[in-house]
Amino acid sequence: MNCDNINFSSHAVQRMFERGIKKQSVVEVIKSGKIIDSYPDDDPYPSFLTLGFENNMPIHVVVAKDDKNRSCYVITVYLPKAGIWHAGFRERRES
Repeated sequence: MNCDNINFSSHAVQRMFERGIKKQSVVEVIKSGKIIDSYPDDDPYPSFLTLGFENNMPIHVVVAKDDKNRSCYVITVYLPKAGIWHAGFRERRES
């Protein structure tokens, strides 16, 4: 995802702290991770679920993008759990 500015919500910062995820890891997921789901109707900007890896550890980042200003807003960050996601962490298991 191409962003000139990346802004972090207080919720995202809190979750990153709780989960031991570094800011640079999140930035790398946004820049080079794969978009695995999109939420085009989110307001005020469409958002995306991105997947990246750091040292073979999967990281999911939900990020909203303002295309007009090329700014991204990190909504939340988490480590996907194998019991909830199929192998590869790209698709949720049926519940």
